[in-house]
Amino acid sequence: MQQEVAVTNTAATLIDNPIRLALVDDHRMLLGALTEWIRGAADDINMVAAVTTWPELLTHPEFPVDVVLLDLDLKDNIPVSLKISTLKTAGVKTVLMSTYSEPALVREALAAGALGYLVKTEEASTIVEAIHAANVGESYISAELDLALHAGAAGSSPRLSAQERRVMALYGAGEPVKAVAHQLGISEETAKSYLKRIREKYRLAGFDVGTKVALRKRAIHDGILLQSD
Repeated sequence: MQQEVAVTNTAATLIDNPIRLALVDDHRMLLGALTEWIRGAADDINMVAAVTTWPELLTHPEFPVDVVLLDLDLKDNIPVSLKISTLKTAGVKTVLMSTYSEPALVREALAAGALGYLVKTEEASTIVEAIHAANVGESYISAELDLALHAGAAGSSPRLSAQERRVMALYGAGEPVKAVAHQLGISEETAKSYLKRIREKYRLAGFDVGTKVALRKRAIHDGILLQSD
């Protein structure tokens, strides 16, 4: 009972204190579409600014925000490393978007301090997950980008975020999805989305964890879950 009350309070806090998000993309149609997708996909994200240029972001009355979803391909000749550094100084977390998924670009962005990197074809739910992760200081890249980054390490386990490891550990330990969601203070749909990404990452790395038993065995093998006697 106490745990359920704590989870309820956490969920209420998220809605009462939503993530203040700014979106920067010079493609006006995509800017509008992303705004609507995100607003429709998450109650705990408040889109406070949607602008087409870097200067507009910095001079916006709502700046600084919590998280910025920033187009990597803005044609303004300002190095992305400088943008990320500026946002970091202001206490703002950065998630980059791009039409490109080359490993070199992803590595450069993450090295510069970005907490997320998304290809613009991602689903709205994936974008929301990346925003949530960045807001709490966790990195986030898609399963496909993770595979590209570790292409030389065939047969090795994929890199999971801290939250993905928590979900895998709880689910692998026998908890149903609903219980996993309650324990982590997330929605059941979000928990399912995490499991889907975990399975996709392992699939791309060459491991089948489609069943709960297979996922449990892999979690134990990778040290995510301690094997009980």
